[in-house]
Amino acid sequence: MSAGRHLAGAHGAQIVPDTPGTPGTPGTPGAPERGDRLEAAASVLALLADRTRLALMERLGRGEADVTTLTEACGAARPSVSQHLAKLRLAGLVTTRKDGRRVVYALGHGHLRRLVDEALNVADHQLGSLPPHD
Repeated sequence: MSAGRHLAGAHGAQIVPDTPGTPGTPGTPGAPERGDRLEAAASVLALLADRTRLALMERLGRGEADVTTLTEACGAARPSVSQHLAKLRLAGLVTTRKDGRRVVYALGHGHLRRLVDEALNVADHQLGSLPPHD
């Protein structure tokens, strides 16, 4: 998928090619410049390039959870999990809400779940020597 395309199922829209003047694509007034877009995407991928943060995002892709649940799911120490969650929250990748005294975390949006799922699918192919496909 190119930078100017969008998955049809993600927002109920059709795939949009890279054409100037198409809303949401580079070259359209109000749309992010290509360099800004690439920088933002690189920042997201850099945050996900940590095993603990990737494990947290994978778990949150299955539904919201509190720190205790996330600590058990990723196998890291609670202080470490809290620090990783703070980074993800500051970057806008996860959201929080209060449930009594607990803080409950959730993914910021579905694109992140799909991104993590696809990264794990690539890993499955590499580890299982599976053939590439579309």
